[in-house]
Amino acid sequence: MDSSNRKAVALTAALCISAWLATPSDAFAQQPAARSTLEGVWTLVSVVNEKDGKRTETMGPNPLGLFIYDRSGYYSIQLMRSDLPPIAANDRGKATPEESKAVNDGVLSHFGKWTADDKAGTFTIRPIASSYANWKGKDLPRKFEVKGDELKIINPSSSRDPGSTSYLVLKRA
Repeated sequence: MDSSNRKAVALTAALCISAWLATPSDAFAQQPAARSTLEGVWTLVSVVNEKDGKRTETMGPNPLGLFIYDRSGYYSIQLMRSDLPPIAANDRGKATPEESKAVNDGVLSHFGKWTADDKAGTFTIRPIASSYANWKGKDLPRKFEVKGDELKIINPSSSRDPGSTSYLVLKRA
């Protein structure tokens, strides 16, 4: 190898080493981005609301739920109590006031768009439609953590009691 080739190789090596040293160390962390850890289908394990130190299982002890976050930025969420009473008239339009209240209190369903902030460990949903119409079109941020096949979501303002915080635990379907 002549001296001009040695100089070119040395210069290339020096540039590569400089670029590597200038790269922030967190770039090599090999942790998946928040968005990709949240994507997928999740089933509900528990929902607990907390306010002033008091904790309540707002969807009962054995809640049912399905949470879907897709790659294109759409989501769909359904939560419900496992002990919802049937409508005696066998017609949703003829539910008694008590039956309607039980369904209203025991079902929350919405779908829309979602985004994630990888650095903050948060995601935001914007419902297109919701059984709780007050959420329609609003940005609703949540904190979350994924460990293995478990997803924990913290909703700082529950639809059941806006002064309470909801803690949801889900498992990957």
